[in-house]
Formats: sequence, C-alpha cells, structure tokens
Amino acid sequence: MQIVPTYPAMWNDVVDLRDFYDTSLGQMARRMIRRQLRQMWPDLSGQRVLGVGFATPYLRPFLGEAERVLAVMPASQGVLPWPPEGPGLTMLADEAELPLPDRSMDRILLVHALEATEQVRAMMREMWRVLADGGRLVIVAPNRRGIWARLERTPFGNGRPYTTSQLARMLRDNMFTPVSSTGALFLPPTTSRVALRSAPAVEELGQRWFEGFAGVNIIEATKQIYAASPLRDAKVKRRVYVPVAQGFSRNVSNGVLSGSV
Repeated sequence: MQIVPTYPAMWNDVVDLRDFYDTSLGQMARRMIRRQLRQMWPDLSGQRVLGVGFATPYLRPFLGEAERVLAVMPASQGVLPWPPEGPGLTMLADEAELPLPDRSMDRILLVHALEATEQVRAMMREMWRVLADGGRLVIVAPNRRGIWARLERTPFGNGRPYTTSQLARMLRDNMFTPVSSTGALFLPPTTSRVALRSAPAVEELGQRWFEGFAGVNIIEATKQIYAASPLRDAKVKRRVYVPVAQGFSRNVSNGVLSGSV
C-alpha cells in the first residue's frame, strides 16, 4: 500500500517572501512565471486586476496597462506597501472576506495563497463573488510532482502542493471552469549563477517534454454564472477593512471601484 504524504496549510511570512524575490533564484522564478502569465493575458488594457496572496512580483507589468491594479495580502501572511513609488495599492484582509464589491474585478491572480490557506472553499467562493461575469482567474500553485514542492528553501516548498487535475477539480467544485493550464520552473532551485542563466532554455525543454514535472502549475479558469449557492456554514458578520496606504478610495454605491491609484 502506498502512503500519500499530507501537507499542512502554512502561510509564508511576507518578509520572507519579499527576501526570496530579491535573490537571484527569486528573480529567475519571477521571470519564468511572468512569461507564462503574459501568454495567458497578453493584453489587459481597460481591465481591473486583483492579486491575492503575494502577487505583487507578478503585477508590475500590468500597472501601466490595466485600468486598475490592486493587491490583497492575507492577514495571516502580513502586508507590505507596494509599489515603492506612487500611491499604495495593497490592503490587508482575510482571504475569505475581501473588502471589494461584487463583480468588481475582471482578472484575479492567486499566488502564494491556495497552498497556504485553511479556508480553500470560502476563499474560492470569495474569488467567485468579486470576479466579473466573463472574468478570468489564474492560480499559481506548487506542483505536487515537482522538486520545488519538496525543498523548503523556497516559498513554493511550504504548504499544500497540487497536481493539475487536483486544481481543475477544485475549480469545478467551486463554480469555475478550467480553460487552460501550463507549468513553469523546470530548473531545480539552485544558487548557481551558471545554472540560473540556463533557465530559459530549460523552460523551453520542460514545456515541450516534461510539463508534468514543472515546479509550479499555472491554471486559468472562467467564472460559471449558474448554480451559484451560498456556503451552508457561512456566518453573517460585519467586514472590517484595514487600509494600508493612502490614495485609494472605494465607492460601492454602483458596485464599482473608484479612486486615485
């Protein structure tokens, strides 16, 4: 009998995440994942984009393109101001209680979140609520079959990893329809500068022949706009919003965001 290991949910500290992306390995990971995100979302002109978890390393390319870019960092992880220049675009909130109106976002990027939360179902229902009809959700999660999920030297080695089929099933169970998937980070996590320089070539090889062994799985889904139902165990409670920076205001009277960001 094969014993399948269990992985407890575990949030990375926001400072550890920031420090990882400041390293050469973190910069390589950001470039390789960004490349796949750009293929899924080649043009976000006029779109409202939300990052949940620690998505800011992947949101910068959209700043000058999208209508609005926001980042929610879960309370269990912590929050850092972003971007370093201009008005802050980050907020601290429970991942299952986002301080955003219904159908207010056209694109949602979930990074360093799904594998860490203990509230998967509640969080995914919240993603469904704030995503506009016809909107797209992209999840970046550690691959259960990849080497990055087995080594704790990177943030992708903490929390609960997923296979592509597990992600697809989870999305369908929470009223999303998977439409495409890919992988990234085929190069094992290393500090060798020579190896890191070969990352683009290794990515090309992995995409062609070894997609099942990517370090992370990336899956895109659309929102199902039928069969919506509330959580049975959901509790009615007042939301508490925690502002992180000035320069952002909300107007929910018409169900849309407004303000200077």
